[in-house]
Amino acid sequence: MSKDSNERPRTFFGQPMALAYLSFTEAWERFSYYGMTSILVLYMSQALLLPGHVEGIVGFTAFRAGLEAVFGPMSTLALASQIMGLYTGLVYFTPVLGGWIADRWIGRRLAVMIGAVLMSAGHLAMAFDASFLLALTLLITGCGLLKGNISTQVGELYAETDGEGRTRAFAIFSIGINVGAVVGPLLCGLLAQLYGWHAGFGLAGVLMLIGLATYVAGFRHLPADRRRATSSAPRVSLDRRQWRVVAALAVVSVITIFQSIGYFQNTNLGLVWIDRSVDLNLLGFHVPVAWFNSIDPLASIVGVPVLFALWRWQAARGGEPDDLGKVAGGAWLTALANLLLVVACMASNRTNVLVPIVYDTLLGIGFLYYWPTLLALVSRAAPASVKATLMGAVFLTLFIGNSIIGWLGSFYEHMTPAGFWAMHAGISAVGGVLTLGLRRPLLRALTLD
Repeated sequence: MSKDSNERPRTFFGQPMALAYLSFTEAWERFSYYGMTSILVLYMSQALLLPGHVEGIVGFTAFRAGLEAVFGPMSTLALASQIMGLYTGLVYFTPVLGGWIADRWIGRRLAVMIGAVLMSAGHLAMAFDASFLLALTLLITGCGLLKGNISTQVGELYAETDGEGRTRAFAIFSIGINVGAVVGPLLCGLLAQLYGWHAGFGLAGVLMLIGLATYVAGFRHLPADRRRATSSAPRVSLDRRQWRVVAALAVVSVITIFQSIGYFQNTNLGLVWIDRSVDLNLLGFHVPVAWFNSIDPLASIVGVPVLFALWRWQAARGGEPDDLGKVAGGAWLTALANLLLVVACMASNRTNVLVPIVYDTLLGIGFLYYWPTLLALVSRAAPASVKATLMGAVFLTLFIGNSIIGWLGSFYEHMTPAGFWAMHAGISAVGGVLTLGLRRPLLRALTLD
């Protein structure tokens, strides 16, 4: 019997089926990553780095000596903050290397699978004190191989000229990221509270294995690896105007580091502050601290249609902020969120649980203002010959920001909580001041004015 000529290939919301497997793989990976990071700093400061545990970590004496040679002597909390900052920073740095390895040697498919295996092994290694440093190394390496390459595969599903299809695909893909970021801390945090830290880490490992299984199940739908890059490829030089655009984009990217410092501290010392200073009893239920890490990604999901409606309303009246205005808006909202904690700390030694909820909500909205705007600006304005390189370089700002966050955490015990959060409000505000102060020359350089 002949095949029905009207039969059409299966799609995923009108997109290629490969997008479904890539999106769900990323959702499981983010589920495991955010679930693990939501309890990591608390685990280190309250258990792993305390006497009776820290002595059992293989290689930790030399590792700590290396850190203190750079940053000076550190208390347990400062050490936990520094490790957390380095870990989250390197997670944003290694995808640059992972993409290079995939392009030059092993291809994207194998890179993603190896990355998933390494991350699964890393999560499971967190179950033992002795293998803590090995676990972090596996997680950082695995994320470097997986994260950038799976995102690149999404783009490879579409022709270079299909801009609309690519935009819709990444919108769907980002939903998977945000859903994982919301649910991961909820489940891993609850398990950690009920059954201990290692139960939360164990769940993260299982979820990463599910992500690997999802990717393998969709293997036949995925785009074939492209031919490896060769050193003989022609090098394209930039003219003077293009170099001016690149320089302007670099300045804007560096400015956003200030906002990122004010934002990402919520996953580090923000959790420590909540654990110590917030009344977590809500209607007879003790809210797990890790749950607060689900609020800002949830705000990022819910806030998208709200902000789009706001910007359309402003545009209709000629008042929608330009790209740099939105970047500045993100800085002010991040500063406002940190100022809220300053007021709460000054008002009482025991803060109402609603305060960190509003704090994380403001951070999530502020993030929507500055980070997607930065990515869109680079994607639109960067010269075509260096667009991919600059898009990758943007994520290096998160590496720098998170590394600084870990260092700033070492000051927490030497300052009042109000002073600590006032410092972060000021750092965030610097981003807003610099953006507005440099707005006109930057817009001229970007030929957007």
